[in-house]
Amino acid sequence: MKLSSGTRHIVTFPCILAALIFAFSANAQNDIKDEDFNPVNTGVTTLSITPDARGSGMGNLGAATDPDMNSQFWNPSKYAFAYSKGGLAISYTPWLRKIVNDIFLADLTGYWKLGSNDNQALSASFRYFSLGEVTMGDWDSGTEAVQTINPYEFAFDIGYSRKLSEKFSMGVVLRYILSDLSYEDTYSGETNTAASAFSVDLSGYYVTYPMIGRNECQFAWGFDISNIGTKVSYDHGANYAFLPTNLRLGTQFMFPLADYNTLAIGLDLNKLLVPTMPRQKDYDMNTIEGQMEYEEAKEKWETMSPITGIFKSFSDAPGGFSEELKEITVSVGAEYAYNQQFFGRLGYNYEAASKGGRSYFTFGAGFSLNVLRLDASYMLATAQSSPLDQTLRFTLTFDMEGLQDLLGKKRR
Repeated sequence: MKLSSGTRHIVTFPCILAALIFAFSANAQNDIKDEDFNPVNTGVTTLSITPDARGSGMGNLGAATDPDMNSQFWNPSKYAFAYSKGGLAISYTPWLRKIVNDIFLADLTGYWKLGSNDNQALSASFRYFSLGEVTMGDWDSGTEAVQTINPYEFAFDIGYSRKLSEKFSMGVVLRYILSDLSYEDTYSGETNTAASAFSVDLSGYYVTYPMIGRNECQFAWGFDISNIGTKVSYDHGANYAFLPTNLRLGTQFMFPLADYNTLAIGLDLNKLLVPTMPRQKDYDMNTIEGQMEYEEAKEKWETMSPITGIFKSFSDAPGGFSEELKEITVSVGAEYAYNQQFFGRLGYNYEAASKGGRSYFTFGAGFSLNVLRLDASYMLATAQSSPLDQTLRFTLTFDMEGLQDLLGKKRR
């Protein structure tokens, strides 16, 4: 990927992230009035990208779906109710493939049950997001490339989950984050450094099995508060950005259709727990009083602690309560399973146009054979101009307990 500047100096840090910003706004600003466009701004936005094909195939939901290998991203407390002793999943997503071919997200996730009663589990994941190769220079003037960089972001985390009763579990995850978008402007002498942060996830999961008629069904709900942590800075602490702290609430109902056939329907609600950045357009900048009010609000936002920001995020939208509701992203989806071997999925994700407009339909399928399962998903954006359109995801999962048993039988 090449980036160029129209002036006689190297492109700056925001240009490096242009592809990401473009993807997350999805051209929504063209569909609404400029004064209404007010997405929540965060750093390390790639932490919000869905890594696995199963969850993305159902419209990006997973707070209360059946436990699987990728529960670390959706709701790690589900691991305590996992059916297998352990598992491992590898996921790959070519990102913005309609624009470039060298940006991708790779994810490795696994868990293992502890103890003889399987009431607790350890889990871990590693996600790596590559922005490909970025060549920086003054192309308009014909100057040769000044430097080539390979910006990337990664996160490593480890989690613990435990059943607190026969129907309820909770989990906690500790995460280290590194965002290396560093470069040096040889013309101005300005530099951007790598940013690092630590965060915590807290989650809970409840599941019960009601009888409806003669059929045993499954009802579950869950929550996950992710990325509660420190701010990040790319300019030696001159400016800070909030992590994408997110509240996810979800529920799912699963019921049998016939022998070996089940259908699960789910709903997730997501809200970023990040305070809204003050905008000049919300103040009377033609007066000294208005300018002072804006500068004061901006200073408060810049110095606000992440914990204070979480509580502030529920009541600080300029449009009041109605705008706060627009910050909630809705995901609905369904999964059909035949004998737990063949899977079909579909879903829909909705985000208000004024908050980014990332709305799309998703489709997915999966096939399971013994200890191995392969899942794939496809995204179809509602806006044809969206760079997220036609996004593909692939996930390969391994049942470690089944693999262990299989290898043990071969040795005997």
